[in-house]
Amino acid sequence: MTEPKTTSRGRDLLHRPYVWGIAAIVLLLLLNTLKDPGYLAISVHPESGNLVGNVIDILRASVPILMVAVGMALVIATGGIDLSVGSIMAVGGATAMQFLSASDDPSSAGASAAAIGLALLISTALGAVNGILVAFVRLQPFICTLIMMLAGRGIAKVITDGRNTAAESDPLRWIVNGYVFGFPFVFVLAIGIVIAVGLIVRRSALGLMIEAIGINLEASRMAGIRPRGLLLTVYIFSGALAGIAGLFAVGTVMTVDVTQTGYLMELDAILAVVIGGTALYGGKFSLGGAVVGALLIATLDKTVLFLGIPSSASPAFKAVVIIVVCLLQSGHVRRRLRRRRSHEAPPGAVPADETQKQEAVV
Repeated sequence: MTEPKTTSRGRDLLHRPYVWGIAAIVLLLLLNTLKDPGYLAISVHPESGNLVGNVIDILRASVPILMVAVGMALVIATGGIDLSVGSIMAVGGATAMQFLSASDDPSSAGASAAAIGLALLISTALGAVNGILVAFVRLQPFICTLIMMLAGRGIAKVITDGRNTAAESDPLRWIVNGYVFGFPFVFVLAIGIVIAVGLIVRRSALGLMIEAIGINLEASRMAGIRPRGLLLTVYIFSGALAGIAGLFAVGTVMTVDVTQTGYLMELDAILAVVIGGTALYGGKFSLGGAVVGALLIATLDKTVLFLGIPSSASPAFKAVVIIVVCLLQSGHVRRRLRRRRSHEAPPGAVPADETQKQEAVV
């Protein structure tokens, strides 16, 4: 009686999309280990006492993707999409760097806090514009966020006069490059933000209402849910998290490149969300799955560099890995493979499903 239950639990686990993302991460790390057996080694820096290693670098690199993916998951759950997150990242980073470069004492705590606050305020405002256009003007999310994607780059260039802007700020540099308990502080902070968002949407009715909007907007309205306010909220969330990601991205080198900061980040975020199990047509979403997807994208990027794959071939390598993961996630594909195996079974063999039925009867 125990074996069928164990098999059933295993199959239920395979139906969870993020499991295949975790499997892909493990396989990529094993692939890197074949080239360098010490790839997974984590050591303690003799002077600072911080943890160092390739795995720590992957955790740090995943943070901007993770922030954007969490906001994207909420937006996609409502049946929408946000193509402007990369541009909002550039605006947030440009705002902070420009403010600090013009400050008399950029390394002071007050100047750093003001720069961070101003960057988040503008990023949140741009997210609110998206939300207003979607919820109240009723434009298609694809169209209005595409417009914001183009406008955001222009705003970032206006803020910096089209130049790369550098600044010095010890507090911001420490937030992005510092360590706490041996781990990168920025990763610990990002996980804390994800947990906070998860508690907000899962410990209250907010998450269920977001999913209801994505499943059927009109039915949710008839059930007493006010979709306009919720749509505005999720786009504000997305803009704010994109602004945070922009601060994390520019804080690494304390320089903003308005053409490269957040470039194609919207695609990485969408891939991370889909790998995590959130359907693009809206409804159910998984923040934990978005975390797994962000880690997979970061691991892929590091693997491409580590294996020395030419830059011209790296997009194809990433595409192949992601396609394989998505195919393994598909229940339809797995059912077809099981049917093919059952048809190819030798004559007289009892199909697995029939064996389980017989054991259950016994």
